[in-house]
Amino acid sequence: MTTTLPATPACDPFAPFQLGPITLRNRFIRAGANEGMCVDGAPSKALVKHHRDLAAGGVGLTTVAYGAVSKVGRTLENQIWLRPSILPDLKALAQAVHDAGGRISFQITHGGSFVTSCKVQGATLSASSGLNKAGLLRGNYWHRAMNESDMERVASEFVTAAQLCREAGFDAVEIHMGHGYLLNQFISPLSNKRQDAWGGSAENRARFPAEVLRRVKQAVGHDMAVLAKINVADGVPGGATVQDAIVTARALQAAGADMLVLSGGRNIESGWFMFGSNFNMEEMAKVLKGSGWLTPLMLKLSQMGAPKVAFKEMYFLEYSRQIRAAVEVPLGYLGGVKSMDNVRTALADGFEAVVLARALIHEPALVHRFQSGELSQSGCSNCNGCVPYIYHPAGTWCIERPANSLTLNQTRAAG
Repeated sequence: MTTTLPATPACDPFAPFQLGPITLRNRFIRAGANEGMCVDGAPSKALVKHHRDLAAGGVGLTTVAYGAVSKVGRTLENQIWLRPSILPDLKALAQAVHDAGGRISFQITHGGSFVTSCKVQGATLSASSGLNKAGLLRGNYWHRAMNESDMERVASEFVTAAQLCREAGFDAVEIHMGHGYLLNQFISPLSNKRQDAWGGSAENRARFPAEVLRRVKQAVGHDMAVLAKINVADGVPGGATVQDAIVTARALQAAGADMLVLSGGRNIESGWFMFGSNFNMEEMAKVLKGSGWLTPLMLKLSQMGAPKVAFKEMYFLEYSRQIRAAVEVPLGYLGGVKSMDNVRTALADGFEAVVLARALIHEPALVHRFQSGELSQSGCSNCNGCVPYIYHPAGTWCIERPANSLTLNQTRAAG
């Protein structure tokens, strides 16, 4: 059970909401969470159906994840990377969501050193140099510290990706600054060991991510909402704390963010913190069956030392409340929202929107069913069985429900 801090009366979760230059029909956002469902590095018809179903089910804004801003920014080999040649596929995806009455955002990011399934020529990029734990299985043994020329190039890639999304008809972009991807590698002291103006203090560590957002906002902010996903904390000793997150949130507020989505944890060090519960290793073994012995072994080793964590609703609430008290920028609450009571708690605490992934994978029409009163609680069991399927050709789905009818359709969206 969660408690609600004293607050002014909450707004109606089903009423329209102004997010930067766009209007959402309600305050429900589908979180950017990797779906798979891509072919040739482009959206598939299955991905179109996935997001069209979410829009038809009532979500105000659905977020596609993730779009690499360059080919070397991918973490998975077949992942979407944003380039002009896939513009027809992007347009088909955006139009399908609009036809169903929703708004659509693309989560744009760069993996940096977190490249798990692709071989990158030379050392991968990161805030600092060193051994690349995430890349060992694909021969990406080292990562190198970005210089200012690298930073200029990558910032420009984020801008170009956002402009492509605008051309395709997307309503928003969400810049991913959490979970151990490149921009988070600057924010987190687990990755950033620099002694120059881009490292050391929390203020310095947030400088490059804030500069990326400022440039994206300057380029597309008149037409699109510009969001950022950040960690409330890394969840492990030596990682970023909620006080660091407050510094980051203030820097992004100053850079012009329209909303911050509050997540947490890192893919390598603290996935259990991110999901509020442990990985489903049994389902992961099914997905990776036939991939050889090394990948499953490495996954098992990655879970060594992880605490046993029982899921609880609103698991990031206490961290997020501290950030809410420190900044004025709109915030999207993410982390264990499963019921209308949870929604009311978040809005009463001053969060402008609620952000959900697993509950919407389980039931794409959850928002409509909440609004009609048919449901007050999601049926998602938080088994995390959907997560491993980002590595499956069919893409992610709730293992307690039938899969997306187009999940094995390996046809591009505009094909």
